[in-house]
Amino acid sequence: MEMINAVGRRKASVARVYLMKGQGKITINDKDLKDYFPSHVMLNVTDPFVTADIDGNIYDLKVNVKGGGFKGQAEAIRMGISRCLVKLSEDFRKPLKVKKYLTRDSREVERKKYGKPKARRSFQFSKR
Repeated sequence: MEMINAVGRRKASVARVYLMKGQGKITINDKDLKDYFPSHVMLNVTDPFVTADIDGNIYDLKVNVKGGGFKGQAEAIRMGISRCLVKLSEDFRKPLKVKKYLTRDSREVERKKYGKPKARRSFQFSKR
């Protein structure tokens, strides 16, 4: 098996994921998974392996991710991994699709408008 790659996106984050045979090593921007993400976000990254019922220790992951915060980056990586697994075998598509890991979540932060303190919030109104 050669290298399989895919792109995942979420909010302002873009993740390029490279999947290959190995010992289960996950490298994100040349750092280990445990060093890169806080503990409560790490599960997001490995969810596709659990959902597809794959032993994650037979694949190495090399990920380049940029933009956004760590939650957006984790979900972008999750989508990239899911796309790699579907390229690996079409049998994984159904369980991953049910959990919506293959669907691009296009919600992004709305820009601030002039004359308002935030995107939609107005200044406090007072009649007097």
